[in-house]
Amino acid sequence: MTTTTLNMAKCARASSKNLPISTKHSVVLSKHLRYRSVAFAKAFLADVVAMKQAVPFSRFNTDMGHKKGRMASGRYPLKAAAEFLTLVKSAEANASAKGLNTASLKIMQLIANKASIPFTGGRNRGATKRTHLDIVVQEMSAAKPKKEKKTEKK
Repeated sequence: MTTTTLNMAKCARASSKNLPISTKHSVVLSKHLRYRSVAFAKAFLADVVAMKQAVPFSRFNTDMGHKKGRMASGRYPLKAAAEFLTLVKSAEANASAKGLNTASLKIMQLIANKASIPFTGGRNRGATKRTHLDIVVQEMSAAKPKKEKKTEKK
């Protein structure tokens, strides 16, 4: 696994705690969106919420059906995608408030952790699902244009 050093002057962070979404869906979404641009993430998550595009599940995919296109197994995790969309927009707003260029933001860290599970009332005391989400976006510098090599024709 490679580790990247973050320049915190060019980073913005957002987090959500105790969200009532599936941790497994969150892990799959995190893996799919990590190291992608914020613009891609917002468009992709909006399509997932509208059920226009499925999320490819390469993990936690036992007995899961295939989807159309080049994807193997996939699903539409609507609740998780809606929470991720809110989180990405929050990180983008934090970057804007910090003075970063929001057009060139890239998701550098997107972590989903299982939160402590509170017991609910009722006859059988069933537990509910809870997830913590953390995101760090970084402003990426524009790629330097390549120098053209001069060739002399004789």
